[in-house]
Amino acid sequence: MIVSLFQQDVLLSDPAGNRKKIESVLPHMKGCDLFVLPEMFTTGFCTKKQNGMIVCDDGETMSWMARMSNQYQMAMAGSVASQLDDGRRFNRFFFVQPDGQVCTYDKHHLFSYGHEDKYFGAGDGRVVVSYHGFRFLLQVCYDIRFPVFSRCKGDYDAIIYVANFPALRVEAWRTLIRARAIENQCFVLAANRVGKDQVTDYNGYSAVIDAYGQTIVEADQQTECVITANLDLQRQNVFRKRFPTWKDADAFYFEK
Repeated sequence: MIVSLFQQDVLLSDPAGNRKKIESVLPHMKGCDLFVLPEMFTTGFCTKKQNGMIVCDDGETMSWMARMSNQYQMAMAGSVASQLDDGRRFNRFFFVQPDGQVCTYDKHHLFSYGHEDKYFGAGDGRVVVSYHGFRFLLQVCYDIRFPVFSRCKGDYDAIIYVANFPALRVEAWRTLIRARAIENQCFVLAANRVGKDQVTDYNGYSAVIDAYGQTIVEADQQTECVITANLDLQRQNVFRKRFPTWKDADAFYFEK
């Protein structure tokens, strides 16, 4: 499977502008099967009130993802600051397939240090999506610090982490994405943003890691760019069969 990650410089609170930016990239993604965007890719990480309100997506992004996915015949993945009709808000990960199928995961571990828990509700379970013979566990940013929640039970082949991971903690990011790949014997697709917002700077290091913890491809810091990798599931399955450490994991999985 060919996967591409967009290390995006997210425009603050500008859903239409961010969608337009992404649209300029998509025509160059010929042959891509899965296109991954960062966390809250239409607004930036919005947990501070602006003009007395929290800025969420404009409600157009999910249908836009469906159109783009169908037009370019690739799955689209990324999280959006979503407000429901009843007023509830979630940091919602959308995985949209070309045939119109949509799967969602609401971020479970909310970043209390950044006050995310004050304005957004937490999801109550993990989500695995099947696509083109791969099974993807959907995760968002802060989830990466909680390995029990993401522990492989033989139910997925890759983890997708979409993030707004800040520059001052970038070495934690680079270490954790490798740790999650090694301990779960899986691919990790880790899409982080670059640029800055009203609080901090972001310096990317988006990457695709294999089950050995080796880097297949990694973006540099501070550059808006696309990175692409070819995932060899057969090679990973052989490794898992020959060295099945995932079967010996402690039985304290997150269950709901």
